[in-house]
Amino acid sequence: MPERDAYEVLEVHPKARQLVIQAAYRVLAGEYHPDRDPSPGANRRMVELNAAYEAVRTVDRRAVYDIQRSRAAAPVPIVMGYAEPGPRSRESERGSNVVDFGRYAGWTLEEVNRQDPEYLRFLSRHSSGIRYRRRIEQLMARRAEAAAERR
Repeated sequence: MPERDAYEVLEVHPKARQLVIQAAYRVLAGEYHPDRDPSPGANRRMVELNAAYEAVRTVDRRAVYDIQRSRAAAPVPIVMGYAEPGPRSRESERGSNVVDFGRYAGWTLEEVNRQDPEYLRFLSRHSSGIRYRRRIEQLMARRAEAAAERR
């Protein structure tokens, strides 16, 4: 059994499906592969990642690992790669311009528009952006007008 909990290394919940574990491994392996990440810790991180994935990569190996994990004396805390969502305010229920989820949680739509207009385009088409759609369309139209004036 690896030193650190395999689920913690792979940044997944212990009850995650096999496909989620495989996807997490591939993403993290791509991020920490020594060919892509020249930092000194990348090699160590990749070895740890490979050992963790080896322990849970198939259903059978995962069952054995889970039994060994449950027999361990001290429970290992599970560290998730995201923050827990906070309580919704009245402002967000009324259709505020503040994004309350995802990587831009706490940002206004104007800030997101300046930083990442492609994300706004995605959000305008996605179901999670329905409540922001009208404001996003206004911001995108304003951006298009500004671009046309510069030409």
